[in-house]
Amino acid sequence: MTNPIEIIPGVIFFSYHSTMRKEKVAFMEHNTLVLQVSGRFSIETATERISMGSGEMLLIQKNQLGELTKTPLEGGEYQTIVIRLKEDLLRQIALEEQLEIGQKYLGPPNVLIPANDFLRAFFQSVMPYVAHPEEKITQAMGLLKVREAVHLLLHTMPELETFLFDFSEPYKLDMEKFMLSNFHYNVPVEQFARLTGRSLAGFKRDFQKIFGMAPRHWLQERRLTEARHLIETKHKKPSAIYLELGFESLSHFSHSFKRKYGKSPTEWSI
Repeated sequence: MTNPIEIIPGVIFFSYHSTMRKEKVAFMEHNTLVLQVSGRFSIETATERISMGSGEMLLIQKNQLGELTKTPLEGGEYQTIVIRLKEDLLRQIALEEQLEIGQKYLGPPNVLIPANDFLRAFFQSVMPYVAHPEEKITQAMGLLKVREAVHLLLHTMPELETFLFDFSEPYKLDMEKFMLSNFHYNVPVEQFARLTGRSLAGFKRDFQKIFGMAPRHWLQERRLTEARHLIETKHKKPSAIYLELGFESLSHFSHSFKRKYGKSPTEWSI
């Protein structure tokens, strides 16, 4: 998330702003619970788009890439509380509760949580920690609040047990399908390897077999091909697409485009 306030470092965050924001690359490393206090939150992945408004809750599965859109109310503001459910804490809870999770979670990767009195009261109880993040009590009590969140989720939807306590390694995904759907995300090759269920060496080896070239070279070529398509057929401006295609800056995009096609993207669009 963009410049959120860390209530508990790496665990509980509070985000507030008054203008719409988009985050093209959001890597959800951990299972994440999002409460929308005000405004609208949307997440779009390669397979789905989910949106929620004030008072709604969303549980996002770990190891996903997505685009986040945060829209404040008209004439109002955007506020959200985000709680990361890290694996080490979930493992500890599983041990304490003597949970035996043997199966891999195969359900939807993002789940809207139906509101109830318990969850509403829980999030209201988090607000004082948001208002006073500097207090010494916050760190100790905040971790208890995360545990409380897990138990309330299970109380609300017992079927989430497999979602929360799936500690298996990701299956090897169909690399070709995955990369063609996600090439536009500006993430390191190491992250792509993890998301497809491979070691870095295994990812590079499989990638070479499928695409006939190294990952970084293919990503550059695929993004430039898509850029040319968008400029030629959709009449998109270079400044409007370079971030969407995973380039770090407009100058980097222009230099790479000109080196491949002999003209800058601006000249190409004339």
